[in-house]
Amino acid sequence: MIRWNGDELGRLYSIRKPSRIFVGSTIELFGDWVKEEWLGMIFNVAKALKQHTFIFLTKQPQNLQKWSPFPQNCYIGVSVTNYSQFHHALDGLQGISARVKFISFEPLQELFSVTRVVTTKRFDICFGLQDLDWLIIGAETGNRKGKPPLSQVQNWAREIIKVADEAGIPCFTKDNLKLPANEVRREFPNG
Repeated sequence: MIRWNGDELGRLYSIRKPSRIFVGSTIELFGDWVKEEWLGMIFNVAKALKQHTFIFLTKQPQNLQKWSPFPQNCYIGVSVTNYSQFHHALDGLQGISARVKFISFEPLQELFSVTRVVTTKRFDICFGLQDLDWLIIGAETGNRKGKPPLSQVQNWAREIIKVADEAGIPCFTKDNLKLPANEVRREFPNG
């Protein structure tokens, strides 16, 4: 995976092998403060470099609609840590057109229902998990006071993975979860 924050544009054009490019890994691209021209330029690059997959992640799902429909080689995701953010993310993703829509549960800070109408007995779910194409799950790093114990976060991740498996959604677990090797998931969507 290549990380790109909008600099070194020529570098992207020199990559011949189809690659996954995580755009704006250290910045919020969909914030109200981001110039539309800049984001438009980034999407033009994605359109021009069709051989690559561009992965976008935001905490501002309410701003996704104005950029929809997204180029076909773009994955559009929302980062959530709790129940309220999850449902806000689903609302934002519901209103857009993107080949791949995903949620990144990172850092996972509480157990919550990850669905709103999947055929499952596990959770109550309308636009929900079944409408997503991919899930990423990770733990909180650092020593923040009051963060949940890793063993608890691992169990929450397992619950999310069970529901995702029932819905046929691929999962990618981050290394910071420190799951046993037989539970690590490195799945990507087929989109």
